[in-house]
Amino acid sequence: MRRVLIFLMLASLAAAQTSSTMQAKISATPTASSAPAAQLVIPAGTKVPLELKQALSTKNAKEGDSVYAATTFPVVLNDRVLIPAGTYVQGRISHVQRAGRVKGRAEVLMHFTTLIYPSGYTVILPGAVEQVPGAEKTSVKDQEGTIRQDSQTGQKIGTAASTAATGAVIGAVTNGGKGALIGAGIGGAVGTAIAMLTRGNDVRMDAGTTLEMVIQREVPLDSDRIPPPVR
Repeated sequence: MRRVLIFLMLASLAAAQTSSTMQAKISATPTASSAPAAQLVIPAGTKVPLELKQALSTKNAKEGDSVYAATTFPVVLNDRVLIPAGTYVQGRISHVQRAGRVKGRAEVLMHFTTLIYPSGYTVILPGAVEQVPGAEKTSVKDQEGTIRQDSQTGQKIGTAASTAATGAVIGAVTNGGKGALIGAGIGGAVGTAIAMLTRGNDVRMDAGTTLEMVIQREVPLDSDRIPPPVR
């Protein structure tokens, strides 16, 4: 009888240990609700079409001024909208240079720093201007995204030539052929002076100007805070 009692006690202890081990394994197994959500990423190099929400000009812009824009078309990857149309984009002006009177073209450099989704979800990003199709007579001169006014050399030559021609006509009327030559010379000198003393055109982009932003590095997103997959 004593042996039977000892056997039953040992069997009970073994069963208790097995049950404890199984419960520990179950508690260590992650449930579906605690599994991490799949992370979404905006790839580096993604191009995002934007529209400016305020006018910008090198005439009055200053370094540190804010830039406000919004996306005009959704960015989609693997049937998932990563950036919906109408997402706000905020940035800052990093450099401004007005055009010189003799040389040097107007230019402005801006960097985009923040995406603000319609829900209020905010994402920090590094974005630069890739191109500015909505601004006339401007170009992007480097990888940083500096927007530069096109050269006005041809316009200044035209100013000088036009003034010279006007001087020649006045000289011819007042003093014959010799006067025409003198008038042309004076007119040319005046035209050159006007062209050289006139400041070059500013870079100007009105509200509604379209431009293209490029994402410079991967940007992780919280999948629970952006629009659901496209069906």
